[in-house]
Amino acid sequence: MHAQLIDNENVYKAEIVLKSTVMAFDFGERRIGVAVGEHLLATASPLTTIDNESNEIRFEIITALVKEWQPKLLVVGYPLNSDGTEHNITQLCKKFARRLNGRFNLPVMMIDERYSSIDASGRLSESGIKGRAQKSMLDQVAAQTILQSYFDSLENKF
Repeated sequence: MHAQLIDNENVYKAEIVLKSTVMAFDFGERRIGVAVGEHLLATASPLTTIDNESNEIRFEIITALVKEWQPKLLVVGYPLNSDGTEHNITQLCKKFARRLNGRFNLPVMMIDERYSSIDASGRLSESGIKGRAQKSMLDQVAAQTILQSYFDSLENKF
């Protein structure tokens, strides 16, 4: 699994982070899916989809979510081609992750998100939500998939 920590202020402290809430993002140019989870339970839940292209509005919503949930770590899906190379949205996603780190002074872990949207669509289909009905939920379920893969990667380390 490809992962990268962005922590410009060196605020990542494992003993604090591994007992805390985590918020995850599936970044897109049009929508951002958001999920939340707890390290102690190691399970992720979809939270919301931010459906707005304005960075100002996006960060107002994210600010409110961070204040409400008080995460100690943010996880952002790291978009890569199937062969592991970067593509056009990768740089925008890295910029988004750096902005999160700078704005909230929280460490940001970027996690390989290959196939997260496909997995999310499959999970929604299995639960009876198909086609266009998935649109409003797909990004937050993709964020849930990203966050769950982060939790699963920790199980393999400890």
